[in-house]
Amino acid sequence: MANDNRTVQTRIAGRTAWIMLDRPPLNILDISMMRELDAALDSVRSQCDFVVFQGNGPKAFSAGAEVGDHVPERVREMLTAFHAVFRRLAQSDCVTIAAVHGHCLGGGMELATFCDFVLAEESAKFGQPEIKLACFPPIAMITFPPLCGLRAAMDLILTGRTISAEEARRLGIVSRIEKNGELQQGTEKLLGELSGLSPSVLHLTRRTLWKLHADEFERELDKIEQIYFDQLMQTADAREGVRAFMEKRAPVWRRD
Repeated sequence: MANDNRTVQTRIAGRTAWIMLDRPPLNILDISMMRELDAALDSVRSQCDFVVFQGNGPKAFSAGAEVGDHVPERVREMLTAFHAVFRRLAQSDCVTIAAVHGHCLGGGMELATFCDFVLAEESAKFGQPEIKLACFPPIAMITFPPLCGLRAAMDLILTGRTISAEEARRLGIVSRIEKNGELQQGTEKLLGELSGLSPSVLHLTRRTLWKLHADEFERELDKIEQIYFDQLMQTADAREGVRAFMEKRAPVWRRD
């Protein structure tokens, strides 16, 4: 069974929904694609035990959100659409897997690392470069500290540096590394391991894990959204960072 949208392709095989980010070459997430992703998750939640996210094309899982949607007149709509995906994932019983190859940056990294399992090809690259545009990644700011510790989270978020799949694994961001060209086989192997377990207990266990953190996640996301809209997006540098990126020039920061 397949459900083909414009930039998100959904295929259901047995108990697994395969969701493909389909906006090559870099699978940049624009507002429309974020909404398609949320709709895809809603459509499969009662049919499947597992959801696998993949990126189409050889270059990237996803290189992040569309910078053009980050202009003042669209940023609230964009962030609301994007965060709806994470709220949906937090409420789901499905076990989620990100199968990552190539570049996994910005919002793409936030999506991948929010999953229960992150499988990465050995050549995959991860990073949260938002700080270079005078922004910050709200989801990563919530999830990275418990994943890899506050010190490592600050390093990744405050520098915006790119790291290898191996470093991401050492930090606890990546679950397993697969050889280049063997990501699909590794994903299917993991699905085979999980499929041999009780679906009802898998659902209960995931639901219980999230119940321990869901209320805190919602509160933190509400809080960070308020800071993002009311403080960050009111700064001249946040507007300058996006403008400079779109104009392909070096930003000129204010020295307040």
